[in-house]
Amino acid sequence: MSYEDRDQYGMYVNHGHKGPGPELMGADTLIGDHVHNLKNEHLGTIKEIMLDMRTGKIAYAVMSSGGVLSIGEKLFAVPWEALTLDTVHKRFTLNLDKERIEAAPGFDKNDWPDMANQTWASQVHDYYGTGVDTRTGAR
Repeated sequence: MSYEDRDQYGMYVNHGHKGPGPELMGADTLIGDHVHNLKNEHLGTIKEIMLDMRTGKIAYAVMSSGGVLSIGEKLFAVPWEALTLDTVHKRFTLNLDKERIEAAPGFDKNDWPDMANQTWASQVHDYYGTGVDTRTGAR
């Protein structure tokens, strides 16, 4: 199911380029989108979008992978900067091999990490290549 299928308010219907999408998107319409890599391999599904309440920016997309009907699935906090919205296929792209996502730091739905912990955040950003350059402060 794509964000167009979950568009309750008609925000993404093309009315001559009027409306918010795809530059501005409702979080609710993105939850459930698939994530593929550049080899067109399915990596997972967006389950939640985490907002940093201190900055007002999106910090992570929580992606699920594996399992059947939520049983045995693993969750991953993917830095928002690592994802690209694919408006042609109505999904997200993550430039990561399938084997690498299977080995990514993840968590169980009953044991979420402290995503505000800077050590944890640095490890996740480093894994996905969106880490902060300590010399310049840039991501």
